[in-house]
Amino acid sequence: MAARDLPDNAKLEDLEKQARDLLDQHAAGGAWATALVEKFLPSAPPTVESARLVVARQYDFPEWQSLVDHLRLIERHTRFPHRATDFADPADEFLAHACLTYGVDSPQRVERAAALLAEHPAIADSDIHTAAALGDADRTRALLAHDPTLATRPGGPHDWEPLLYLAYSRLDGGDPLATASRLLDAGADPNAGYLWEGLPSPFTALTGVLGEGEDAANQPQHRLAIPLARLLLTAGADPNDSQALYNRMFGRDDSHLRLLFEFGLGTGDGGPWHARLAPRHPTPAEMLHDQLLWAAANNHPDRVALLLSHGVDPNADFPGHPAHHGRGPLELAIRAGNTEIADRLTAAGAHPVTLDEVALLVAAALRGDATAVHAAPPDLLARAKNEHPHAVVQAAIQARPTAIRVLTEAGWDINAAARETALHQAAFTGNLPLVRLLLNLGADPSTEDFEFGSTPLDWAEHNHQHEVAAFLRSYSPTS
Repeated sequence: MAARDLPDNAKLEDLEKQARDLLDQHAAGGAWATALVEKFLPSAPPTVESARLVVARQYDFPEWQSLVDHLRLIERHTRFPHRATDFADPADEFLAHACLTYGVDSPQRVERAAALLAEHPAIADSDIHTAAALGDADRTRALLAHDPTLATRPGGPHDWEPLLYLAYSRLDGGDPLATASRLLDAGADPNAGYLWEGLPSPFTALTGVLGEGEDAANQPQHRLAIPLARLLLTAGADPNDSQALYNRMFGRDDSHLRLLFEFGLGTGDGGPWHARLAPRHPTPAEMLHDQLLWAAANNHPDRVALLLSHGVDPNADFPGHPAHHGRGPLELAIRAGNTEIADRLTAAGAHPVTLDEVALLVAAALRGDATAVHAAPPDLLARAKNEHPHAVVQAAIQARPTAIRVLTEAGWDINAAARETALHQAAFTGNLPLVRLLLNLGADPSTEDFEFGSTPLDWAEHNHQHEVAAFLRSYSPTS
């Protein structure tokens, strides 16, 4: 029985209840309780203390107090910036709208911040936090000259240190580099950060300046992303930044990786946040393994080459993100039809993998191999469509029109959706030729996704894909 992952937002009272339930079930001869005790504490008498110890050990903590200390640390660093709606004054409202929150971000929020500043010019002189968000180096210098401890003082609507307001601000103007230098020289922590909703992947100052994420169009990089990141790294920010790596992995720009490798990405002890959050926080090697898995599965050949050139092991025995189902990079590349990446991984020594005939057929379709798909026996084709009904969505994510044609000609449903359809994906990325192709092949523009209840047009508008949005607004089947 392996150790379990501690649930997100775990509460001490819930874990106390687990210990009491374990004790009761063990006394009653419950099989699961008996197995748990035999695994983690076979020689201990059944007491409240021993039950707590079993609960701690099943979550990979050596003792109950270690688990309690971890929960208190999480609570201390947890922030909810996206929930800030009640403000003490215009300055707090300004800061809340000027900065990325990773929950309610949009260009309109930054515009609101600018409007507040125009309406209340005194905001600019409010405190060290507004000075940092504005990149006002002169004001920052003056405030720090009067009180150097301001460099590390939390405040504002998110209870952040000044450096975080600077890092997450998306306002134009000012001199953020000089302002950040003033803060760092005065003692600001280059590893400053917080835990978004208590999740064990810290949003650091480095995360903030590098930006992006699952909603990158509304969560842009800082306009001085690389210079600011270099400044932070030079000042001691740890390059093994799990959230920054995650947020930037969706795009094609690898400038952040090259910079982080320059400062030791993948080496060292993982930095102060790893020390605080382990075992719930990945090691440097685990972070890079996840990067390789994503790049292999999502057809980022240049990134795969970059990772391999820096010694990332294609055969590393890490479980990886659950989305990859424990598969290694070579298997993910082959399954996705990413031949160039599969060849790179093989050349780098990746162990061979064996796939069943269904997976091989779907891979051929995703490569656009019409000959292989047309030659498949009907029963095999039926199994492939049954086991991989959303292959057209995957082809759209990879922007592969030939694969989409091959799949739809073989009978895959063009409107199939696990969460969203292929048309949602094409609209979201602004791929107008792919949108046209999907519509010509029968994609339904009125279909709503299963998570947000939104149409492809909604997805295009949310991601500021104006050309595609205009096309979909005017589209009719006869147009």
